[in-house]
Amino acid sequence: MINLPKKSIRDVDVAGKRVLVRVDFNVPLDIERNVVDDTRIRGALPTIQYLLDQGARPVLMSHLGRPKGQVVESLRMAPVGKRLAELIDRPVLTLKECVGPRVKEAIESNPDKVILLENLRFYPGERENLADFSRQLAELADIYVNDAFGTSHRAHASTVGVTAYIPSVMGLLMEKELETLGTLIEEPERPFVVVLGGNKVSDKLGVIDSFLEIADTILTGGGMCFTLIKSMGLEIGHSVIEEDQISQVANAMKKARRKSVRVMVPLDFVVADRFDKNANFKVVPTEAIPPDWLGLDIGPATVERYCAVLNEAKTIFWNGPMGVFEWPAFENGTKSIAECIADASATTVVGGGDSDAALRQFGLEDRMDFVSTGGGAAMRLLEGKKLPAVEALADR
Repeated sequence: MINLPKKSIRDVDVAGKRVLVRVDFNVPLDIERNVVDDTRIRGALPTIQYLLDQGARPVLMSHLGRPKGQVVESLRMAPVGKRLAELIDRPVLTLKECVGPRVKEAIESNPDKVILLENLRFYPGERENLADFSRQLAELADIYVNDAFGTSHRAHASTVGVTAYIPSVMGLLMEKELETLGTLIEEPERPFVVVLGGNKVSDKLGVIDSFLEIADTILTGGGMCFTLIKSMGLEIGHSVIEEDQISQVANAMKKARRKSVRVMVPLDFVVADRFDKNANFKVVPTEAIPPDWLGLDIGPATVERYCAVLNEAKTIFWNGPMGVFEWPAFENGTKSIAECIADASATTVVGGGDSDAALRQFGLEDRMDFVSTGGGAAMRLLEGKKLPAVEALADR
């Protein structure tokens, strides 16, 4: 593993200290306000348990949904606190505020409980990274720990502002994310195969440019691949395309040839006569997409070809589905590629987001070596960009 330049909770003495922990508990709730998917809560458990084992007093904070600086009753943190208590088998006190005298009093008078603050985004100062709100958060504890990798590309009060007022280090989940993704960039075992899908190629051009420096093969699918195919002079029917990205894509393909990186596009597609889960569909070669049809999944020949490449890989990174996997008629490409990645004799890393959702849908999440908790943050890091929340932490 690579050496990280920032301090972690292992580098500081937390015994007896109040520790303010930024976690990512932005989890889905059902209509009765029960947690539907606790993956993100589970991701923070090693850090929380470490602090408890060291005799620290964790004070947790997170956002939930998009309340836009106002109190929204359906977005209170209480259901999250309830689920957390079940997972750690320890009392969790969920407060109805984030800062102020009542919060300080609750922390001081409940040393035997894990404290969970109210939704950070009820406060305009959070997203605006206001100094006063940041300072009030810092006054709640002796040490700050950022364990919310999924928000590390955002310069908010709870991720950046607070670090100006209190010693600041990373948690165990943040450390694992940075180590794993950093290794992909700096020392992947070869062959290194990258699988990129999703809808927009514009969202992927930065990371494609980065991977052209380090990958051996890039396999493409999803809506983004149609802009690549169009740049090659082929017709794509009514398939999704970003016309304004064609020249940038063409330049990326030229760079791939210079760098001897294989960029592969699908051999065939499952096409439909309309964008509807009940649409008529059929499999056609890439060069024979009908004018009034659109591609909604990669075809079986593509799956076979891509899986042959994945079987030879030693490192695999995957971000973005191969098609509209939410609809049964168009799920096979994503499911099959996910199964091939799971079966490969390689280190497998998944970049979060829709890829993570697909893994859960197909019951494959536990068969990957690492699934990132931050799709946007992961892609920004892999593009070679700085993460503001990481930069703000103390250096080793």
